[in-house]
Amino acid sequence: MKSCREKIENKLTVKNIFLFAVMGTGLALAAGCSRAPAGKGTAPVPVLTAKAVATNVPVLIDPPPFGHVLPISTVTIRSQIGGTIATVNFQEGQEVKKGDLLFTIDKRPSQAALARDQAQLENAQIQFDREQKLFDQKLVSQDEFDTSKSARDTLAATVQSDALNLEYCEIRAPIDGRTGALLFHEGNVVKAPDDVLLTINQIHPIYVAFAVPEPYLPEIKEQMRRRPLTVTATYENLAGPPPAGELTFIDNAVDATTGTILLKATFPNDDRSLWPGQFVQVSLTLEDLTNVVVVPSQAVQTGQNGQFLYAVKADQTVEERTITAGITYQGMTVVAHGLAPGETVVTDGQLRLVPGVKVNVKSSIESAVAVSTNAP
Repeated sequence: MKSCREKIENKLTVKNIFLFAVMGTGLALAAGCSRAPAGKGTAPVPVLTAKAVATNVPVLIDPPPFGHVLPISTVTIRSQIGGTIATVNFQEGQEVKKGDLLFTIDKRPSQAALARDQAQLENAQIQFDREQKLFDQKLVSQDEFDTSKSARDTLAATVQSDALNLEYCEIRAPIDGRTGALLFHEGNVVKAPDDVLLTINQIHPIYVAFAVPEPYLPEIKEQMRRRPLTVTATYENLAGPPPAGELTFIDNAVDATTGTILLKATFPNDDRSLWPGQFVQVSLTLEDLTNVVVVPSQAVQTGQNGQFLYAVKADQTVEERTITAGITYQGMTVVAHGLAPGETVVTDGQLRLVPGVKVNVKSSIESAVAVSTNAP
């Protein structure tokens, strides 16, 4: 016969098994309830939505580089002869055209030198004509004739130099451009060619120089062979659309220190919106994606299996849609695969969603407004 202790242990074992069975059933029921599809018999989940649209999206350098505005050309004006400034014929900061008179140097010393040397040349010519006749009659030697000819030719060159110096008394603009600060005024004596009188910058057209990472170089060169590449420049307090130009220069070497390549874009700058020395943010368009599907970027989620979004079906339930996302532009993300234009996607409230749940759309975002390019 079993002892009393063995009987008590057997009863406890049966009781424990029963309790564990009841607890296991309860846990299973609880787990089953927790895995029940959301929204079954519950109120719809409030969400914000937007329509997927088809449009054109530019492919840009990301992040946008900063650029430095440079004049197409800069000319430093110096006098080629020394003397006193007689007149200044422009205002500081004035737009000038090539050939416009800027300064006049006192012409009197140059005029006097020219008159003197012309008189000497006339006398030398008379002497040479006399020597010519004597030489033809063999009355003077070849050396005497050559000396007379050399004196005549030297004075002729001196007269030409005097005439050139007289022209140099008028200093004219060598390019179209905008004048800078006036460094010498009327009455100042200038020393040639040391003294800088003025600097002229050609600002239309104008350059914007910027650097991009080396990995972009092959794509930039490939696209430049196909078509002109558009560059836009923006800056703080810009009024109106950003100025647009064209990529015209790729440097011949990559900067080994920074791993970047220097580029230059040429802007017409007819409205003078860009100014030399200004810093701007540059957008370089590599290509245009045509008729692609875009959605607000907040609609795209990332899960264990990649990127996805919630699409709203006609019965106001959602389905989880695996997508292939592309580039992002102005808050919109390109969806390469997995979504069609016109479909509705959830942009806010995704944390409470599972596939099949019913939603209540609180408001809708017009996706097309967020993209500045025109839909095809």
